[in-house]
Amino acid sequence: MSENSEAPGTPPAAAATGSGSGGGAPTPLGPQPEPIRFFGTTWVDHDGGYGLRRAGVAAGSLAAAVGSCLALRFAYQGLAIAEVDSIVGMLVIVMFAVCSAIAFRKTWESFVARPKDPAREDSLRGLKSIGFIGSLLAYFFRSLIEAPGEKLHRAEYESARTQFEKRRATRTGNPAARKRPKRR
Repeated sequence: MSENSEAPGTPPAAAATGSGSGGGAPTPLGPQPEPIRFFGTTWVDHDGGYGLRRAGVAAGSLAAAVGSCLALRFAYQGLAIAEVDSIVGMLVIVMFAVCSAIAFRKTWESFVARPKDPAREDSLRGLKSIGFIGSLLAYFFRSLIEAPGEKLHRAEYESARTQFEKRRATRTGNPAARKRPKRR
């Protein structure tokens, strides 16, 4: 027997949440919060070790940024050992500085709002991977304030909950049981 024991045609989410005929807990109504990397859905109520996760993300991203800077220093020393022109060394430093600044800005903006032009964000993927130190520093500084992306996810979740409650309030009752006005 396979691990996938739900009935054929049953959506995997329904089988995992116990909303099938297994007698488990029913699926909660309404929109569900979107998980955030390293935090899952603990950002909703700040439970499940949320504070420790924030501290871990801050420490981990700072440690990764420091380690990355050391690796770049070794790469720069390799250029010095190869005795390349000083202009090449300066170009490498400027390239990493500019790419890191752009990556920091774009990563920071992604915590606050969804990108307006996803195609442009895809075209900047290479630049952001060169400036990975800027992305790591953005994660560090944002995790000192909140879970990276929590503000955006909370706003979207609250909006979806409000819309769901509004729609649900207008649909209460059985429409077939309503009295129809008498026609004259």
